Amino acid sequence: MAKSSARKQREKLEREGKRNPDQNRSIFAFADLRSKQTKTKTEKLRQQKHKRSYSYQQEDGLFYLLVASLQS
Repeated sequence: MAKSSARKQREKLEREGKRNPDQNRSIFAFADLRSKQTKTKTEKLRQQKHKRSYSYQQEDGLFYLLVASLQS
């Protein structure tokens, strides 16, 4: 396979004792972003919106009873 002109230029700079531009790249340039996946439709539907589940909130119902005693 043939070398690209950019690769030839990088190798020439390296031979002359100058800094190789490959070394200027950040570590994030080599990160493989293809492994990152978005959630599927079913995963989004099953996702909880809040920490407390809806069934827990139903069990925690509060009832107030007002007892008024009439003194006559």
